[in-house]
Amino acid sequence: MSGRVTLFGVAMDPLTMDQTVQRCLAAVRDGERLEVGVVNAAKLVAMRRDPRLRAAVTGCDLVVADGQAVVWAWPLRARLPERVAGIDLFTRLLDAAERAGHSVYLLGAKPHVVQELTRRLALSHPALKIAGARDGYFSDAEQEQVADAVRDSGADLLFLGMTSPKKEVFTAAHGARTGVRVVHGVGGSFDVLAGVTRRAPRLWQRLGLEWLYRLLQEPRRLGRRYLTTNAAFVMMTARELVRRTPAVPVTGSANRSC
Repeated sequence: MSGRVTLFGVAMDPLTMDQTVQRCLAAVRDGERLEVGVVNAAKLVAMRRDPRLRAAVTGCDLVVADGQAVVWAWPLRARLPERVAGIDLFTRLLDAAERAGHSVYLLGAKPHVVQELTRRLALSHPALKIAGARDGYFSDAEQEQVADAVRDSGADLLFLGMTSPKKEVFTAAHGARTGVRVVHGVGGSFDVLAGVTRRAPRLWQRLGLEWLYRLLQEPRRLGRRYLTTNAAFVMMTARELVRRTPAVPVTGSANRSC
């Protein structure tokens, strides 16, 4: 896609939330298949270490900045107009799908989570067509069977509530097999919308501190991971800034004596 910018060696689309939503709706309307990739600091670090994850993300048709830190890391911030958070894109597309009559498939999370999410969406979005739903606990050997079930449902949009790199690898390998028009990996958004976990308040989101809010909820599970990931991202950003800072020319004669 033209107009992309590169950050940490990853081509990204400098789109606003509204533009991203419209791009997805256009894909459904025009019969185009669109894979949406979202990147945050943790994923950019992981992509340095995991070739499969990097190939899956960079192969997406749209790649947008999910994390506020990614927007801030860009030396010329105007090039990335705003954060396009995966969970916000998810809810916007649910609203749009209900209005337009598009059908959706929910794939991911634990069985009771996806069941509760489906129940809540039936209440909050009574006109939304949920073509199907299932949990994300399936083996690699079952991936084709799962993709076929999505295809047979006739869904227009597929939302993957799975962690990285599973959702990216599944999309890269079987996205086309599902037959959907738009594939969007939403990570832990199923848990949030099902009321299992809480999302950070708006102020924390604007300050780029959602990671800290999650850490305070699950310090044992996330402490070490966030410590190492954040440190690695800071180093990556520092190297990027140094690389992009032009050298200051030396003035005066080389033979000048003091």
